[in-house]
Amino acid sequence: MKYIALIFILLLFNCNSEKPQTDTFENAKSSILNVMNAQEIAWNNHDLEGFMQGYWKNDELKFYGSKGLTKGWAQTLANYKKGYPTAAETGTLKFVVNDVSQIEENNYWVMGEYHLKRKAGDANGIFMIIFKKINGKWKIIADMSC
Repeated sequence: MKYIALIFILLLFNCNSEKPQTDTFENAKSSILNVMNAQEIAWNNHDLEGFMQGYWKNDELKFYGSKGLTKGWAQTLANYKKGYPTAAETGTLKFVVNDVSQIEENNYWVMGEYHLKRKAGDANGIFMIIFKKINGKWKIIADMSC
């Protein structure tokens, strides 16, 4: 009887101790896509500070674009404000996500396209961004857009 109880307890712990990897991936992917959706909304309201909430607010943030490498959250925001000073320049942003892949625990890359419809002329391009879970929130720590 002792052995049956022991086997039952071990099976119970084994069944409850592991969650499928797909649940973890799907939760992370959903949260990351929610961040990107919030960025679209902020951008489309010409709220560049709101758009930047998706980024890691740190001097180690890296943005690599057509004008080279930018380091730091504040400098990245300054570049956005300079490049998109009015709603005519920001226009309407739409992300198309082509891939979300886990790099390692709490780190994912997202590859996709951006499409800007605007009075100042449409702009389209591609991006690869890296998200990291920091203090329980998904943040972009690196962005390469062209």
